[in-house]
Amino acid sequence: MHQAVTGGQDKEYLSFVLGDEHYALDITTVKEIRGYEQVTKIANAPAFIKGVINLRGDIVPIVDLRIKFNVGEATYNDFTIVIMLNIQERIVGIVVDGVSDVIRLSEEQVLPPPEFGVAFDSRYLHGLADVDENMVILVNIESLITSEELGLVAPESVKDDA
Repeated sequence: MHQAVTGGQDKEYLSFVLGDEHYALDITTVKEIRGYEQVTKIANAPAFIKGVINLRGDIVPIVDLRIKFNVGEATYNDFTIVIMLNIQERIVGIVVDGVSDVIRLSEEQVLPPPEFGVAFDSRYLHGLADVDENMVILVNIESLITSEELGLVAPESVKDDA
């Protein structure tokens, strides 16, 4: 069930960095933010799926968005950040270069996504917003994580909103 954002109601986003670009995702999907830890590799997984970790009994796939979208450098050290997301009752970790802060945006501040010029396929974008003189790309993280392209959520578990 999706709650519609009505006029004047702000939404909160967690902003993060990939390479030189600023992104943000709906904060209601964020479970926690952690440092990167050693993963268990999965045979034949695409390069952007680093592996899985055991998070308090849940087996969590870790996706490196820097590799998936070919932005930034995929280094793993004490400063590497993993955002744990809760999407359709599944926990998924995404590796990013850094987390900035929480931003609050009204619908009027969100511009439609461009058809070109950003690493993300426009299907996975909500839009763009100008925040403190930085263009922030708003990622539709739910559609990305549930996409067949990533293959993290079984197609039969994806609910049809039509």
